[in-house]
Formats: sequence, C-alpha cells, structure tokens
Amino acid sequence: MADTLISVDLSESPHTNENIHNRWHPDIPINIWVEQGDDFKIETYDWTGGQIKNDDDASDVRDVELEQVHYLSGPIGVKGAEPGDLLVVEILDIGAKEEMNWGFNGFFSKNNGGGFLTDHFPSAQKSIWDFDGMFTKSRHVPGVKYAGLIHPGLIGCLPDRKMLDMWNSRETKLFNTDPERVPPLAALPNTQSAHMGAMQGEARDKAAMEAARTVPPREHGGNCDIKDLSRGCKIYFPVYVDGAGLSMGDLHFSQGDGEITFCGAIEMAGWLHLKVEVIKSGMAKYGVKNPIFKPSPIKPQYDDFLIFEGISVDESGEQHYLDVHIAYRQACLNAIEYLKKFGYTGAQAYSILGTAPVQGHISGVVDIPNACATLWLPNDIFEWDMMPNADGPKKYLDGSVDMPIAPDL
Repeated sequence: MADTLISVDLSESPHTNENIHNRWHPDIPINIWVEQGDDFKIETYDWTGGQIKNDDDASDVRDVELEQVHYLSGPIGVKGAEPGDLLVVEILDIGAKEEMNWGFNGFFSKNNGGGFLTDHFPSAQKSIWDFDGMFTKSRHVPGVKYAGLIHPGLIGCLPDRKMLDMWNSRETKLFNTDPERVPPLAALPNTQSAHMGAMQGEARDKAAMEAARTVPPREHGGNCDIKDLSRGCKIYFPVYVDGAGLSMGDLHFSQGDGEITFCGAIEMAGWLHLKVEVIKSGMAKYGVKNPIFKPSPIKPQYDDFLIFEGISVDESGEQHYLDVHIAYRQACLNAIEYLKKFGYTGAQAYSILGTAPVQGHISGVVDIPNACATLWLPNDIFEWDMMPNADGPKKYLDGSVDMPIAPDL
C-alpha cells in the first residue's frame, strides 16, 4: 500500500495546509522528498479550494475569487533530480475523494474571468455532475451520460529564477498592450490570497509579489488541461531546480479537448497514485523544451462521431489569416447551434462540449486564408438519435430544465 504523502481536509481552508500552494516560485519550500523509483499517493482540493457548492445557485461561480486559483499539492522533491534532467512521472491510478463524489462545470462572468465563448455567454452559469462509478450525468443537462477519463488539469515542476523572470517579463509586455481589456490578456502576479506553501513572514510576502499565477500552461507544464493524462500515462517534465519540485491539482472527471468553458471540464477534488524516475541530462539528450508525454492506454471507447467544422472567419464575417483559435471557436459555435435544434439551451450545449469526451482537431493550416478546425462530438453519449435525417430534428427537451444563471450585480 502506497503512503499518502499529502492529505487534504475538504472542510478546512487550503491556506491551513503547508503542503498546498497556489503560485509558482522557486523559493517555495520542498518539505516532502521521495527516492527515484518510489510510488506514493497525493490528495488534492478542487482547483477553487471549495468555493463552488453542490446546489442550484450560480452566484458562487459569479463571485468566485480567481486570485485563489489553482490550489496545488506539493512541491515534492525527488532526490538526485537536478536542473537539465527529465522527471518521469507515471500516473498509476487516479480518482475522486470519497466525500466529494460529484463535480462542477461553469462559465465565469465576462467581468470575472470570462472564457472561450464569453461574448456569447457573458453571465455566470454552472452545472453539477454526479459520479456513478466511471460514468457521470447532470441534473442540469438532461439526456447525456458518459464515461469519464480522470486526469490532472495542472501538473508541473518549480521554475528557476531565470524562468520566473522570463514568464513575468513576457506576460507583462503582453498585458500592457491593452491593460484595460476585459477579460485581461494575462494574469499577472497578485498577492491577494496568495498561498506560498510553508513560506512565512517577509520572505513569503516578497515571493508572493513576484510569484507567477497558475492560470496558463508554460515551459514547465502547468495548466495544460490535456485530458489523456490519466491512468497509465507517463509525463516527462523538464527539471529546473534541485529536486524538481513536482506539484499538481485541478483534477477533472471528464473534459472535452480545449476545456472551452474555462471553469472547465468537470472539476473535482481527488487523489493520484504516482511513480517517479529521473533521466539524467534528459533535456539536452532529447531536445526537450516543453513536457512530452505518453498518453493513457485507457480511454472512453466512443467511435461514432458527428464532426463540426470551423474556419478563420469570425462571427461578424471578417476574414482572418490561418487563425486556428477563431476556426475552433466557429466549430464549437456550429455544434452549439446544432444541439439547440434538439431542445438544448445554448448553455447546456456549451457545457456538453466542455465536459464530454469530444475531440478537437487542427485539420488544416496551409490553405490560405482559412485554417480549418474540427470538433468531434460522440453520438453515443446521448439518450436519443442526434444524426441529421430527412424528417428534421426532433426536440427532445421542453426547456423546463436549464443551468442556473447568476447575472452580474
């Protein structure tokens, strides 16, 4: 039986736990050390630290304090790991905390975080998803049930000082091109609700002022939201500090490619069973700049899809040049319009795309001026036939159920 090295009490604030942090900084202390070849268990909070409740009121999503996120378990030191090595992390198993056998999905207010389709869904909404073994369904989104592929949305190693300074410099430069933008162009260092692990006093306060937020993926891994990092996968992380400083959190029960709802996937508290190894000088040996991974051999077996296409032409009809972001947004919007024909509200359709095992593909990037992105929607997750036919779509839902909404005050 593997030892649980980090435990979390969901009834207590993450800020009471010295083995939790919500910023990236090279000076965050490594209090837990393991040997190469060890396997061990880690428990995690949900990414918001318990701010979202299992109810029918979306005001908690509207009022969420995003300065808190993400709460990560770690850092864990691996003896013998040095800068330039690759840390090999194998996920042996992963699951939900028994006392929280449910998860949540939501859209943030455009004025507080926003999201991929925030101009179309500007108000906060949420859906609650109950877990039944490997399957999930929601009282807020009827007619769908699917198998989950549980994975950490966020996992990575501590940066060194040079890397931290590089992150802050380039993200500040981007932010300053449009500092009044809503949502902002980048989440810059912010001391509000910063939790620096075991750091205390003046050292803690100084580090919090320059520590990187956990919002984006970066060279070290971080918030990549790759849904295939599940049981049996191996991840090869660049190491920047002695001991590597491995941290993780933001567990998802199920997610579509792109995590397009931002309060994305089906967010949950849970645990991971991990094994670690080290490849000495692996970064140079393999030319690794960003993490690489071998995906899980286990995944939901859906092989019957309806595929939606999008191109680099935005909602106003303006042509863009090989813009994959716009193309994927158009594919998602096309899928949402299609699902609405069967009785789903736009919000319910959006939530399905963010939580179900949909596939996103970059299908073409060379045929000027349009990139082509596609969204693959599995048919078998629905309780009814969603394929086009000569008789036209049948409305299976009467509009009596929708996702809770909380307009801005």
